[in-house]
Amino acid sequence: MDDPAARARVSGSTTTVGIIGWPVNHSLSPAIHNAAFAALGLDWVYVPLPVHPLQLLAAITGLRALHLAGANVTMPHKTAVADLIEDLSEDARRLHSVNTIVADGERLRGENTDAPGFDRFLRRDAAFDPAGRRALIFGAGGAARACALALAHGGAASLTIAARDPSRVGDLSAAVDGLPTDVRAIAFDDAAAIEADLIVNATPMGVRDESLPVPAMTDASLVIDLLYHPAVTPLQTQAREAGATVFGGIGLLLHQAALSFELWTGQQPPLEVMSAAALAAFAEHD
Repeated sequence: MDDPAARARVSGSTTTVGIIGWPVNHSLSPAIHNAAFAALGLDWVYVPLPVHPLQLLAAITGLRALHLAGANVTMPHKTAVADLIEDLSEDARRLHSVNTIVADGERLRGENTDAPGFDRFLRRDAAFDPAGRRALIFGAGGAARACALALAHGGAASLTIAARDPSRVGDLSAAVDGLPTDVRAIAFDDAAAIEADLIVNATPMGVRDESLPVPAMTDASLVIDLLYHPAVTPLQTQAREAGATVFGGIGLLLHQAALSFELWTGQQPPLEVMSAAALAAFAEHD
């Protein structure tokens, strides 16, 4: 969604935000946010900010010098940015990960909208209340930790983490420490024996047509595959055949983006516009 007319409207009074990552050319975020700014008539622009890991400190310092209103942060910088910013929200501190920076004058604040974005997605899009429910999460990386934190905040009864690398489960357990949700780790291949109301794939498995050792699913199951490429994954196909309710990863992408938008602008984002922009940009990237 590269709009030459929109670029022509950028002026010296335009407020700038962007996305810091390496690389960032694949990101859907510029299309999503610029569509939202245009829909609300805001004189804002969202730009890609490719930053090599060795230049990250200079880039974060430069946000204030360049008077940016903030930035999103994507791979591989989320954890490193959490080390560089002192003022962290509770979720950013728990996850030790920052995906949104808010610049308030000379002060930078580190936020993480992945966990609350997942909670909004569950409740608003999937009509799923995690309170008292059982969840199975494949993976223990950053996305899995955010989902686990959202579910623990929401009162999930239990979280079972199926991970190939047991060392990463410790970071996930630390993220939900003190919250009243039972968390246990299992070997990846033992997941097929687990009973769960919610199944989340937070791994890259499915990109190359791989299958996951999922437990039996029914029409009462909710299955979320955080991948959004390919558009239909093997897990989604298997879950639909079992009658489960199935979602891909676009919903989380939109809700975490919407929360970043609110933090920067103080306005409610136009979710339908953002969704249409994401789907159009996704089709262009595909």
